[in-house]
Amino acid sequence: MNVMVMAGTKDAANIIKKLSSTQKFSILATTTTSYGADIAKTAGADKVISKGLTLEELIEVIKTNDINILVDATHPFAANATYNAINSSKITGITYLRFERPLEDFKENDLIHEVSSFEEAALKAGKITKGRVLHLAGVSTLKPIIDKIDSSRLFARVLPSVNSIQKCIDIGIKQENIIAMQGVFSKEFNKTLFEEYGISLIITKESGQTGGTLSKINAAIELGIDVILVTRPKVAELKNKDIFTDLDEIINFMLKNR
Repeated sequence: MNVMVMAGTKDAANIIKKLSSTQKFSILATTTTSYGADIAKTAGADKVISKGLTLEELIEVIKTNDINILVDATHPFAANATYNAINSSKITGITYLRFERPLEDFKENDLIHEVSSFEEAALKAGKITKGRVLHLAGVSTLKPIIDKIDSSRLFARVLPSVNSIQKCIDIGIKQENIIAMQGVFSKEFNKTLFEEYGISLIITKESGQTGGTLSKINAAIELGIDVILVTRPKVAELKNKDIFTDLDEIINFMLKNR
């Protein structure tokens, strides 16, 4: 059976690894970066396409590779990718499955301010503090923040890649304010980092356990630091679709329905 995994996340790599171990599927992975492609190959993908695909391109790939099942394991904030995945599956008549990172449960706290966009996050941050702001939501979401917050007090923790660092510099983040690190960090590590840089407020997104959201939030709360949490976008097309939050469940479903 031919499976397409829309990848680029740790969750997707785990799905590919588990599918590959069964030796019952031919796996085509799609990613938007060469870094994501390398991860997919290492996980066991038989073929990888490493570029963003339009709806029309997705349809063509599905037909050309005789895909039977599309597994959408893209990031919770990649709403457009999910939209295209659902519609390409519908148009080609193949099975669509969504792997969704489970939401993390955190206690309500006056320090946590939920917003629905990064533009709203920037405006909220400007009202809450005149101190240092640390952006913990990826380089691709930095532009709306620096448009509203002075670069002298905006810090960003991003992946330690040339591309990420250059993007920061290009949009105006000061070099000394770029924290290039990779990984999901503990609460204690985050606390130390926030204290070291004198952070007054953090901006993060609802990425789930894989993205270390809870450890960031808990670290900030223990230090009395405000948190602006950008909630996941809602994709209306996901209604009534098969959505899984457990890796073993989605693999077992595919094995039973192959």
